[in-house]
Amino acid sequence: MDKRSKVVIAIFSLVVLGIIITEIVRPKPINWRQSYTAVDKIPFGCYILYNELPSLFGNSEIKTVEKSVYDILIANDAPVGSNYIFINDYVDLDQQETNQMLDYVDSGNTIFIASTGFGGHLSDTLNIEIASDYSVQEGSSILNLTHKKFDDSEFELTRGSFNSHFISVDSTNTTVLGHITYTKDNFIDDKPAEKITRPNFIKTRFGDGYFILNTTPIAYSNFYMLKGNQDYVARTFSYLEDKDILYWDNYKKAGRIVINSPMRFVLNQEALKWVYYLTMLGLILFVLFKAKREQRIIPVIEPLKNSSVEFAQAVGSLYHQNKDFTDLVHKKMNYFLAYIRNRYHVDTGQLNERTFQVLAAKAGKGIKETKELMEYIIHLKNKNTHTEQESIELNKKITAFKQ
Repeated sequence: MDKRSKVVIAIFSLVVLGIIITEIVRPKPINWRQSYTAVDKIPFGCYILYNELPSLFGNSEIKTVEKSVYDILIANDAPVGSNYIFINDYVDLDQQETNQMLDYVDSGNTIFIASTGFGGHLSDTLNIEIASDYSVQEGSSILNLTHKKFDDSEFELTRGSFNSHFISVDSTNTTVLGHITYTKDNFIDDKPAEKITRPNFIKTRFGDGYFILNTTPIAYSNFYMLKGNQDYVARTFSYLEDKDILYWDNYKKAGRIVINSPMRFVLNQEALKWVYYLTMLGLILFVLFKAKREQRIIPVIEPLKNSSVEFAQAVGSLYHQNKDFTDLVHKKMNYFLAYIRNRYHVDTGQLNERTFQVLAAKAGKGIKETKELMEYIIHLKNKNTHTEQESIELNKKITAFKQ
């Protein structure tokens, strides 16, 4: 690599490193999402309020609810002597949840809801209607409470408010507890801005209990709890009677983490969840123990090839090409005589009648066959030159003797 390439790579690496460091050290933008969950410390979360509940309700046991209100109330059979708090930008309640909540309140309990909407079923039952006045330009709103003990204190909202309010309530069962005041701009007909005051905090009787409804949930967020509006929250909660249990809803939240996995149904069912966990554990144990007991794969080692035949064929081809049959016949006779000496321990120094008889006896061959072979060998040894036919004939006789 030349010097120029090294410089280019070094500059590129420094640029990439600088980008990474910049991304790490630069301040993260503020998350203005309205979550209202008990764990979110973002401006519009409810971390501060949730952790202040023990001081606001010192005589009540705080229970955090991570399930649907229907599941909680049906499981507790509408317990008497408790409060239930819902805070979210919109609390959507279906027919079953609404009916269970109505039975719960009718039994003498209290439900506190801070939301810009309460669902059609509950709104119809309580004869309430809600509207919102929000514009492109974000303005400020003023909250106040109607009770004389609160000294006409005002609490300002500077951002995040939709100016939601009640436009219709059941006056026979409802008490207005607070108002929201905001400025409405008239962009269409160029009229001057109008200052409007509307009820945003009410208490509605239902059976032996109460619904306490607030259309400004943003006032209960971390942002306004730290901006000096904590007294507003404490005063609105003062309308909740001191009871044994306080349920804090952490389920119907805009910021709630929802599992969209296909395993959601299995993990939400207690029995199926344990079957799944035990199955996974069993598979892991099976893999671990099987891996320990399994012998490693033995590599296949190819045996050494016997090249004797190929060597003999190569040598034979050389003799055949050179037509040196005399040398070939002499080597064939010498190899055969060495074979006799090594296998049958017969002295081949002198080939006579005695040698023929001993060889025939040890080799299990007939004396005639043995004698013909040995005499043919003696005949060939006495010749100076040999032909191809003699070489072939010698090979046939030796092969027949060895069989």
